Amino acid sequence: MNKFLNEFKDRGFFYQCTSENELSNLLDKEKINGYIGFDCTAESLHVGSLLQIMSLRLLQKHGHRPIVLLGGGTTRIGDPSGKDKTRKILSEKEIDKNIKSIEKILKNFLDTKNPKIKPFFVNNYSWLKGLNYISFLRDIGKHFTINKMLSFDSVKTRLEREQSLSYMEFNYMILQAYDFLELNKKKNCTLQIGGSDQWGNIVNGVELIKRYSNKQAYGLTTPLITLASGAKMGKTETGAIWLDKKFLSPYDYWQFWRNVDDRDVIKFLKIFTDLEIKEINSLQNMNINKLKILLANKTTEMLHGKKAAQNSEQAAKEAFSGDLHGSNLPTVKIKSKDLNKEISIIDLIILSKLEKSKSEIRRLLKGNAIKINDKLINDEKLIINNKLFNENYLKLSVGKKRHLKIVIN
Repeated sequence: MNKFLNEFKDRGFFYQCTSENELSNLLDKEKINGYIGFDCTAESLHVGSLLQIMSLRLLQKHGHRPIVLLGGGTTRIGDPSGKDKTRKILSEKEIDKNIKSIEKILKNFLDTKNPKIKPFFVNNYSWLKGLNYISFLRDIGKHFTINKMLSFDSVKTRLEREQSLSYMEFNYMILQAYDFLELNKKKNCTLQIGGSDQWGNIVNGVELIKRYSNKQAYGLTTPLITLASGAKMGKTETGAIWLDKKFLSPYDYWQFWRNVDDRDVIKFLKIFTDLEIKEINSLQNMNINKLKILLANKTTEMLHGKKAAQNSEQAAKEAFSGDLHGSNLPTVKIKSKDLNKEISIIDLIILSKLEKSKSEIRRLLKGNAIKINDKLINDEKLIINNKLFNENYLKLSVGKKRHLKIVIN
């Protein structure tokens, strides 16, 4: 089997493939261009998109060139795959802002200097915005049957649940197939990679290319990654694990990986780091906490850089020891004059963004989950004053894993 596909499987990336043997033979003979599309519905991607990003890295590792399709056009429609209802329609200004932000994130992960494997960044709005509806129906629409479109899970599930599916969303799969055709023509793209929920859309693209231009293209999908607990990857009790430090600090990103379930560590080292499989297999008997720190360091270094990973590890040690002097912990600053306005412990936690709900904070207080300077706080009416600060800072802890340094500015 081809080296790329072999490693794709060994790392746990593989779910389904069209014409696998043919694709393997092609990859043995030549370097190809392969694409993954990203919705631009938010300003940042989260770790739920990380497997797709790692797939692009793996393409580069084996000498192939990735194409990053940023869905400036299709985001205006909304992918119905895995969705119970129509997505909120964003303005053009919001979508353009999201595209710039997501491209910046992806450049942290990809080699943008080597001209042979440097990624293409494309926006499908460039070819979708000028489509003539009549011509599109005649040239592209004729290759799709309603019978087959109704059989895809993204459509079938919504209809079975009697949930609304707009004609606009119904067209999404045709537009995605058309994207593949355009990239095949413009960038000689022969492979599309996507999540398992994209299988139907990808197959549509492969078949459209075959019918329209009699060329062979291929599709490859990745599995849905879930935590050992059964929860969906990318979501936690405190919200999404964003890849933009504007929404999630490097320390909190590091902590997410440091605190994964023991059962997930080896799997995640294979999926979310560049460590070689042989090396990972040789580490299986290492102390689990050391393995978790290795995972946290490697993933954080990849996104935020080596210095940020080192600082996060040091901050975690300081938080555990209680020594906050010169701490690398995330910091929230409050003005000294605000301390005279009777900031309560609940107000402080909301200000710190460790929790949003007052009722949840009260529950945590009753459950002995809130600490200031490592001392339990039960009184929801506690007023934060200067006496609680040591050299103008205090340590605020919510549960065992979330810590902040509060500084008087």
